[in-house]
Amino acid sequence: MKKSKKMFAALLLAFVLLMAGAFALYTGFSGALTPDRLTVEEGEGKLDRGEDGQDQDPELVMAPDFTVYDVDGNEVRLSDYVGKPIVLNFWASWCGPCQREMPDFNEKYLELGDEIHFLMVNMTDGSRETVEVAAEFVEEKGYAFPVFYDTAANAAMTYGVYSLPATYFIDAEGRGVAWASGTIDGETLQKGIDMIRPEE
Repeated sequence: MKKSKKMFAALLLAFVLLMAGAFALYTGFSGALTPDRLTVEEGEGKLDRGEDGQDQDPELVMAPDFTVYDVDGNEVRLSDYVGKPIVLNFWASWCGPCQREMPDFNEKYLELGDEIHFLMVNMTDGSRETVEVAAEFVEEKGYAFPVFYDTAANAAMTYGVYSLPATYFIDAEGRGVAWASGTIDGETLQKGIDMIRPEE
């Protein structure tokens, strides 16, 4: 009897420590994943002030190219869209956080789709997520933005996407400017767009 009580106490202590550790990790990392945060890409250069005291653009890195497919199976490359700013988003229909941000992306696409390319890349693994399932989801929701399917995982591997959603903001020259991991709200989406839109 004493042995089982000791075992129960040890298991209870281990559980409490596990929960405390999980809480500490959650609170420690959650600040970095808030919806109003964008990580600015700076490459090797840093944003600094030139001799005239004005901010100088950081030395931005070219966004890596990749190949995905449209709903008809036609090959599409990121480089096909260079020339206008690009909002690149990785998503899946089963992903709750993706679903929460998609109405904002659709709204911005309807507003700015003539001046900015929106590339909504579906993480199509062929089992949990198929082209048919994803296309049906988009149609059911009435989204107008263009959707592409990463059936060969080329885009995901190129960008090292391991959690969804993930959003990248690429300027008209094809340089990565900023990115966000996790759900972003409409205000943060607009901030990213403002960073890649040409100044008027």
